[in-house]
Amino acid sequence: MSMAEKTFSSGEVIIREGDKGNTFFQLLEGKVAVFQNYGKADEVQVAIIEQGQYFGEMAVIENYPRSSTVVAEGDVKVAEIAAEELNEYIAQNPDKILSIMKVFGNRITSMTADYNEAKKALDEARKANSNSKYEGFFMSMINQSMFLNAKNMRLERPSAEALREAADAVSKQKTDNAETYPYGTIIYKEGEVGKYMYIVRSGRVCIYGNYGANNEFKIADAEPVACFGEMGMLSGEARNETAVVEISDTQVEIIRPEDLENLFKTSPAKIDMILKNLSYRLRSITYEYFKACQEIYELTGSVES
Repeated sequence: MSMAEKTFSSGEVIIREGDKGNTFFQLLEGKVAVFQNYGKADEVQVAIIEQGQYFGEMAVIENYPRSSTVVAEGDVKVAEIAAEELNEYIAQNPDKILSIMKVFGNRITSMTADYNEAKKALDEARKANSNSKYEGFFMSMINQSMFLNAKNMRLERPSAEALREAADAVSKQKTDNAETYPYGTIIYKEGEVGKYMYIVRSGRVCIYGNYGANNEFKIADAEPVACFGEMGMLSGEARNETAVVEISDTQVEIIRPEDLENLFKTSPAKIDMILKNLSYRLRSITYEYFKACQEIYELTGSVES
């Protein structure tokens, strides 16, 4: 496999929003900026990517058009990997599997924090129809040029079709690394440090917030074949939810970080499903974030009013 190294001068476009994504990149030197509506009056800068990070991988993994434009900030050097060579790239660089997953995990964590702030601001705006109750969020959005342009963001709820196809491929495979649990088993608790991730092979696992408390609430159902717990494994931090078996004799496959390289060799479809799952989660939380920003804009009109 030939991994092409390319250089770009300051201001050059590396990938463009709307284009078909058939390559992804690792930033070897410098930094790049990520935009939506690049070059238009309602241009919005949404992120900065630093040396060592990947970009463009979502379009490759899920076969989506590019969701943003990436522009060189100063001179940069990148490694470009073609979509059809992704498996070979990972095979030759198995240590990169966890790195790529952690890129998704970090972005999901960051975007979730942004969404939670936006949700607080939205709740306050709904109550008071005013931006004065949550000034920290509004000032942050002004500084990032996001809030003032939120009304111009193009929103499209992500499709789960690629995720379903990946799950179907995994459902046909057998596993020797699974455990069967009775109804009510707690697989992991909120507050525990995440060490593993899981795939439901049969039965059902439910994910709860504040499990066992008066304000307990269900976050999601994980049914065959679905991943859960991956964010805790990737971050190595305390989990913010509890996973509980909801059907007797539920079978759950356990995946450890050190298993990933061998898992790719024996079952690349599982790695593909995990990556697609992370990509879908990132698209979903990004959609919810900008949707909240748009509603805030509609309620308040402008932070200057």
